[in-house]
Amino acid sequence: MGIRENRAKRKLAAGQVVTLVMGDYSPEMAEVLAACGVDVLWGEMEHGTTSWRDIGDYARAAELWNACLMVRVNANEPGLIGRALDCGAGGIMVPHVNTADEARAVVRAAYYGPMGARGMARPRQAIGVSDYYRQANEQILTAILLEDIAMVPNLPEIVAVDGIDVFYVAPGDFAQSMGLTGQSDHPDVRAAVDGCIATIVAAGKVAGALVNTSSLASTVAKGVRFVGTSWEPWVSSAARGFVEQAAAY
Repeated sequence: MGIRENRAKRKLAAGQVVTLVMGDYSPEMAEVLAACGVDVLWGEMEHGTTSWRDIGDYARAAELWNACLMVRVNANEPGLIGRALDCGAGGIMVPHVNTADEARAVVRAAYYGPMGARGMARPRQAIGVSDYYRQANEQILTAILLEDIAMVPNLPEIVAVDGIDVFYVAPGDFAQSMGLTGQSDHPDVRAAVDGCIATIVAAGKVAGALVNTSSLASTVAKGVRFVGTSWEPWVSSAARGFVEQAAAY
């Protein structure tokens, strides 16, 4: 018996587009999203309420539908990264990575040797798996958030780091780091974000970006293959439509 294949990682290796639904939701909602075909579910530990105990339930919801649970931790700390993976996450996202050394620290924390130095344990995923450590290294999905203007001069060196699957450019914090808080669509922010995406794609690496229904096609056209969106706008749109329809009677 082996570890379940990480479908999202396989799709990226095949040059396909992978979907992530972000936000602060429940394991039950995660299962609904996974059943709809979403590739990557979200455990929000930077800006949300996902707990260490929740991770196991999210992971089981993902596994029912061959999806991947990715946990966003709140700091580039080995103890946080390793613990999230030990609790069941199939992927990890680390915020505010600004240098190649910081990217290499993510790799060391996420992978067992010889790729990294993740703390040795046999978590739930290892049950019944004789060759767990090698297989775990093959299936982990790693992503870093590039969200500070100070990162830009270091990006060519960052994308050269082996062991990072997704280089995700985040516009919100990027705008704030440029003195443009809340102005993610400012032309200067868009230009900086697009420049980062172009650098990542030119290096032959996977770029990730925030999208919505109207921006998905244009973002993928830039070479982005890891697309994240939030579930809240979908609910809000459907709720407003329902209320407006009911009010007409």
